[in-house]
Amino acid sequence: MSSKQENLPGVVPELYVVGAGPGDPELLTLKAHRVLQTAAVILYDNLANQELLALAPAGCECLYVGKKPYGDYTPQETIHELILEKARSRGRVIRLKGGDPFIFGRGFEEILFARAHGIATHYIPGISSMQALGFEDIPLTHRIVSEGVWMVTGTKKDGSLSVDLRLAMQSNSTVVIYMGLKKAAEIAAAYCEMGKGDTPAAVVQHLTLPQRKLAVGPVRTLPALVASQQITYPALIVIGAVVALGHEIPTGALSQRLGYQSLSIGGQWELQG
Repeated sequence: MSSKQENLPGVVPELYVVGAGPGDPELLTLKAHRVLQTAAVILYDNLANQELLALAPAGCECLYVGKKPYGDYTPQETIHELILEKARSRGRVIRLKGGDPFIFGRGFEEILFARAHGIATHYIPGISSMQALGFEDIPLTHRIVSEGVWMVTGTKKDGSLSVDLRLAMQSNSTVVIYMGLKKAAEIAAAYCEMGKGDTPAAVVQHLTLPQRKLAVGPVRTLPALVASQQITYPALIVIGAVVALGHEIPTGALSQRLGYQSLSIGGQWELQG
């Protein structure tokens, strides 16, 4: 496809980068719901609930351009070319992405690409998967035990563990790790090296859907937690005292079955005042 292609007569090229939310289609924003009903083309991701495509008008072209972790994927360059081609030939293109497009979603890269080619751009936020942790009684912050939130990627572009994780571990804030499942053992080891292996942790998958999964325990047992519930991608890892506010960290027989020693819920995780 040539980037020099001209717009078809009467076509106004535009791109909407839209957040599909964390899975449950009812968590879509009202604005996204309205805009999807006006789409000429929808380019949708692996994490966008396909039930949302039912909102598309008759004649709308819906194309899958997803990326499955460590599996089949649509190259980003191909997605860019599709944005360019479809916007110039059809008009309004909706780029539908799971969660929020600007949180580890490459949504802004697509915005910049479209602008560089003279295409009008719009952004509609979505509820990020980390905001859905509340469905499992895990608040992101709490005025007693968490001073903030760190949001980090578990795996950088070169495949290594994010160095920002070690900075986050030094704080009293909640740590939310995206795309960290493959690094579970390294994350557990990093916390142990800092003497924080007993920090409460949770691994969650499909937070807003019927097939959701949850495993909680001390962070040093992270690989065992993942295995215990057969959690796969996509998943979030959340680490911090907030996990223990709504969950009892497993002890006794369950701890032994998962391969770790018991952990008292009292002490440093007990709320004071």
